[in-house]
Amino acid sequence: MRLGYVILYVRQVEAAVAFYERAFGLERRFVHESGQYGELETGATALAFVDESLVAQGGVAFRRTRPEGEAPGTEVGLVTDDVEAAFRRAVEAGAAPVSPPVRKPWGQVVAYVRDADGFLVELCTPMGS
Repeated sequence: MRLGYVILYVRQVEAAVAFYERAFGLERRFVHESGQYGELETGATALAFVDESLVAQGGVAFRRTRPEGEAPGTEVGLVTDDVEAAFRRAVEAGAAPVSPPVRKPWGQVVAYVRDADGFLVELCTPMGS
């Protein structure tokens, strides 16, 4: 087994992909012409987005994530050498600041923001840096 992609269910796939491009500098792999599915390049594992309506049509029950509600019990972790700059860029692009960069006891620098749909995004240095 290997992890191929992580999927976030969003209101508008194109808007979510464009936000991650602006806020985090990720590159678009593609957005399907239907507008219901898209992926970003993130290394070995792609970050993907699916339109909530498509998921609901498949009979899958899920809690919709919204910026005004509590963050879901999961996060997207993005690794960077410069967490401070990544945090500033994300907030300037419209991400909601949750926790500014902090050095953890194990040496890693970690910050948190919420994306335009309300998902929690961790910005962190590589482990052991």
